[in-house]
Amino acid sequence: MARKPPRAAAKKKQPAAVETSESIEEQTRLFLQQGHKIQVIRSGVSGQPSMAVNKNIKLGNKTAAK
Repeated sequence: MARKPPRAAAKKKQPAAVETSESIEEQTRLFLQQGHKIQVIRSGVSGQPSMAVNKNIKLGNKTAAK
């Protein structure tokens, strides 16, 4: 009977990345104490640069009837 190849040792799970509201509050307090400011971003605004090309397409007839 053939032997099964040995298995690698099981990896331990990383601890869950959980922030408590208290730790976030403490980090925010320290951030503001250091003189930093919190910038408010409008809803729907993305920090990612647009990859779309502006083609400046104009629709309609240039010589519209009067």
